[in-house]
Amino acid sequence: MTTVGAQAPSPPHQRAQGAEFLLLGDLYTQVAQSNPRVAVARSLTQAALARVPGATRPPDPQVQLGFMNYMVPDLAPMATLGMRQLQVMQMLPLGGKLALSGRVAGAKAAAMGERAQEVTWELRNEAAMAFYDLYATDRRLEVMRETVRLLQDIEKTAAAMYRVGDGRQADVLRAQVELARMVEDTVRMQAMRQSMAARLNALLDRPTESAIGQPSLPAFPDTVPTRAALDSLALFNRPMIRAGLEEVRAAEAAEQLARKEIWPDLQIGAQYAQRGGEMGGTERMGSLMIGASVPIFARSRQYRMRDEMGAMAQMAQADVAQMRAETRGKIGEAYANLTRARNLAQLYRSTVLPQAEAAVASALAAYRVGTVDFMTLLDNQMTVNRYRQELHALDADQGKAWAELEMLTGRALIDSNRISAATRGDK
Repeated sequence: MTTVGAQAPSPPHQRAQGAEFLLLGDLYTQVAQSNPRVAVARSLTQAALARVPGATRPPDPQVQLGFMNYMVPDLAPMATLGMRQLQVMQMLPLGGKLALSGRVAGAKAAAMGERAQEVTWELRNEAAMAFYDLYATDRRLEVMRETVRLLQDIEKTAAAMYRVGDGRQADVLRAQVELARMVEDTVRMQAMRQSMAARLNALLDRPTESAIGQPSLPAFPDTVPTRAALDSLALFNRPMIRAGLEEVRAAEAAEQLARKEIWPDLQIGAQYAQRGGEMGGTERMGSLMIGASVPIFARSRQYRMRDEMGAMAQMAQADVAQMRAETRGKIGEAYANLTRARNLAQLYRSTVLPQAEAAVASALAAYRVGTVDFMTLLDNQMTVNRYRQELHALDADQGKAWAELEMLTGRALIDSNRISAATRGDK
């Protein structure tokens, strides 16, 4: 997929002005390696896979050793009647029950594996949300610090003009008030940054005070897939939906198995016995046995089992339908958010922000010669400050929408290891 402003892959951590930067791709890797939920999901999958071989095996044979007709209390065998016997019994399910049990276990294991993949995508999405929140916060802080420097310059200009009689003391005081308020907002935003970093460290299973570098905005694709393409990709590729389909297969196999429970289970056995003979020798005897279970409670057991498994199969199918509908709805929301953020970001970069910056430059020059009042200059500067913050928030919203679509489709839609040209230029 083509990307806009894409650059060659950069090292995982770059340093500029003493700061360490964080790539989204590196964050994904760390979350997959460190988050305990991933380990839990993988362990559950391994446990489900371990149950598959045993599901296709018959019950263990039973071995019995008996001593018959022994006198009490000396435990001596009665003449000609005392007997020692060894018996082996094996139950054999008929009608393909073992094969169906294997299909049920295999489908459940496959569903568990798909759900483990869904957990990974969910964690990627959570990490991306925290990443983009942190990115927007860091960029807001940059804008605030730059605005503080500009306000300091404006305050110096107002003070100089007041000293020579070309300005008003009220302008100086207003500049000082705005400067103090911006410093206060910066302190508040730094506290928010610490909270967001703690949330990200929790996803990485690290101490909350661990340092988090400045997020680097990845290069977003130049084009967006159509809504129909995203819907189709999600319905065939999202792990949660694939897990639901595997559970449908498991439920259907379980329903077939329930219908075969009415079939008797065959039981075969062999018996070997020894006893003392009348003439002092040893008499040896052998027996073969065959039997079958009799479903005399079929109406209240086997037939009810069919009803239960049929209801479970219907529930599994309804779950898949609900997953598909929910996925389509969430794709629609994420797609709308992505379109909105992309269009507004392009508008801000091409028109809104350049015009606002030009207005500030013009107002500053006019203020120095006394043709524009101080409030006009200050309002123009605050407007630029707001537009810049909104632009960074739109970039973050666009990244969040891409991350949401990736989770819903189960497919990487952006190159998370490539940094956007605008980000590299800023840095």
